[in-house]
Parts: sequence; structure tokens; C-alpha cells
Amino acid sequence: MSASRRRLHFNLFIHDTGHHEASWRLPESDPLANLDLGHYQRLARRAEQARFDSVFLADSPSLWGDPGRRPSGSLEPTVLLTALIGVTSRIGLIATASTSYNEPYNLARRFASLDHLSGGRAGWNIVTTAGDAAARNFGLDAQPAHAERYERAAEFLDVSALLWDSWADDAIVADKARGVHAEADRVRPIAYLGKHFRVAGPLNVPRSPQGHPLLVQAGSSEDGKEFAARYAEAVFTAQPTLEEGLAFYADVKRRAALAGRDPELLKVLPGIVPVIGDTEAEARELEAELDRLIQPEYARVQLAAVLGVEPESLPLDRELPADLPEEEQIEGAKSRYTLIVELARREKLTVRQLIGRLGGGRGHRTFAGTAEQVADTIEHWFRAGAADGFNVMPAVLPSGFETFADRVVPILQERGLFRTEYEGATLREHYGLPRPAGARGTRVLQAR
Repeated sequence: MSASRRRLHFNLFIHDTGHHEASWRLPESDPLANLDLGHYQRLARRAEQARFDSVFLADSPSLWGDPGRRPSGSLEPTVLLTALIGVTSRIGLIATASTSYNEPYNLARRFASLDHLSGGRAGWNIVTTAGDAAARNFGLDAQPAHAERYERAAEFLDVSALLWDSWADDAIVADKARGVHAEADRVRPIAYLGKHFRVAGPLNVPRSPQGHPLLVQAGSSEDGKEFAARYAEAVFTAQPTLEEGLAFYADVKRRAALAGRDPELLKVLPGIVPVIGDTEAEARELEAELDRLIQPEYARVQLAAVLGVEPESLPLDRELPADLPEEEQIEGAKSRYTLIVELARREKLTVRQLIGRLGGGRGHRTFAGTAEQVADTIEHWFRAGAADGFNVMPAVLPSGFETFADRVVPILQERGLFRTEYEGATLREHYGLPRPAGARGTRVLQAR
């Protein structure tokens, strides 16, 4: 797409009562929204009315943090998406699923099924899952090493692609006269043998409307960026400043080109946490009200876990200690660790101040201002080359998103930067991405 025809892409990240950790404590919030189907359905319908590309559900195969801190129960996202299919018709539906604690056959089947049921609107946010808590739910004492998780993820994607392609597009003929439903020679085993997986195939779901679900990736470590360059079609990333956003965007596009891909077919969507008021002062007061409701002791425990230290080593009114681990010593979320430490060091934040900054968006770009100011920020990042669109993460749900949809989206539409109508039917078409060609014949991959 030419620069003059470039358009923003928007994804709504639905996170219970909102991305600010204290959002559930506001008088307007439903503290049980995380378990309410109607809450998700209403948000998905509103995002479709605003012509968003997609909605997104995060996930983890373990309990998130201390359940005393905020709503922690999490419905399984691929199950929840099936309930959103019936109340929407155009918007894309993206769910997180882990390559560390699933098997390729089951997950490839699940996403192919979602793509069929939705008419080609399914997307998979691929994660490798950091943290020992998840590992212990699957019979392990500790999480696999960071590099090992990404090695498994790469093989997982290779196998999934083979399974999705194990049916040719024209395999089903449904020929009643001949009594042939599918041409048997157009459905092939994959006979995969690798280091982590051995899978015979074929998949028991025919090739789906998109061929493959849209592949999304959210890690920003070195391994994460290499993985994105090889596989991802959209990247959700946390970049708190324009300078960091520009650097990440250029880096991941460069890596995609080196991997032999067209960089334009990899969409970069930084997270933005908008807090919108009629005036800038009103927006900042709402942000301050939310920050006052943070429980610092809960947040300190969570911060300590990310940094790999004991909570007692993080006094609330002092800066981070000088002797934190190096990134290479972190086996969890490396990129998030680095983002947090660099933010605290750069702005000389105390632990209490850092908790306040992270409470609003966990390191994503937070912005409090008027609708015009939010639109200006989005346009500036987009035109500067720091984003192809944004992962919209309202601080409070549903009100924060309703304000964004009602007041920010029309400004961007008037500027010619965002669609006023959907031009395609599938999620890939929304993102301007081609449908992958199916494989021909049988590929046998030996152990690497």
C-alpha cells in the first residue's frame, strides 16, 4: 500500500474492567466483569461498530498474580471467542495460546475450527509463557529456559502450518453423483519428525477460510523479535516512548526483510492506554484517581517477581536497587524486565512511583488528555514510522473504550487515517495481508 493510502489498524485488548489495575474499584465498574459473557459481547459489538480490525483476549495457564489485587479469574479465550462469533459478523477475533503448554495438533485444530465458525476472522497470539507457576501446573518444577521455549515455539509453528496445509483448498468436492465427498489424494499426512514433536497428520479439519489464522506475536526480547520476523503477521508490543517505538519498529521490519519477508506484511501495533477527558486537566484527574486506588503492597510483590528479587529489597520510597540481575539472568519475560528497569532508571522513579506508572498499563504507552490530543499522538507515531496501528488498551472498561470509539475514532476518520467501513470479510483482509497459499504434496521434516 502506498504511503498516501496507508491506514491505521486498531485492535481492542479486552482486559476485565480495564487495563489500570485499580479500575475495578471505581464506582462504575462491575468487579465480576471478567466472568460476564455479556460484558465481552457488548465490547466486541461496539468495537465492530467502530470498524476496529480485531478484538484480543490475553491468557495464561496459571493464576495471574495475587487474586487480592484485581480480578484474576480468566475464562479460556478460544472458548470465549466462540460466544463472540455469534454476536459479530466482521471484526477479527484473536486469542492467546501458549506453545509451551499445548500440542500442535490440538491447537491447530482449535484455531482452524474458530476460523471456519467465524468465516475467516480467527487470529492466534503466540506466546511461550514465562513463569514457574505455569510450569508447575504441567508437571515441571520450573519454566524451561528462555531460548528453549522459543526453539519449541518455532517448531510448534512449523508443525501447525503443515497441519493447516494438509488439506488442499480444493479437496472437498461433495460430489453426490460419484459418492465422493473429498478427493483422498488432496488430503495428505505430514509425517513430521522433529526435536520436540512427532506428528503424523493430516489435520481432521479441512483448510479454513483464511488458510491459516492470522499469526500474532507479543514478545520483544531478542528471541522474540527473531521469532516475529520469521512467523508473525502482527506484533503487539510495549513501547513507552516514541524513540523506543521508532527503534523497535525499524528493528523488527529489518529482521523481517533479512528473513526474506516483505516488511510491509508485518504489522507493528504498540499498546496505548488512553485516559480521555473533556480537558487535559480532567483526564489527568481521572488518571490520578485511578493511581490513588492502587494497593502498593500487592503491586510490590508483583514487581519483585518480574525483577527476580525479594519484595523486601524494594522499599516503596526508594529507587530500584543498583544490584538487580542482568537481563541474561532472567528466564521469564526478558523484554518486560528491561522495559521496567530502563523506565525506572531513566526517570529516577521510586518504587512507589514506578508502581503507579506500571499500574496504568504495565509499561505500555499511557496518555492522559483530550480526544484531540490522543488522536494527535496516534497520528504522530503512525506518520513518524513507529506504528502501523495500535493495540488499544483502555484504562477503564467499558467507559474508556466507549469514549475512545465515540470521540477519537471520528477524528482519525475525518483525517483519512482510519476506515469508515470494512472493505473485506476476513481478519487478513482487514490487516491488508494475503491468504497463504496451500502446500503441495507431503513434506517430511527430520530432527534438526
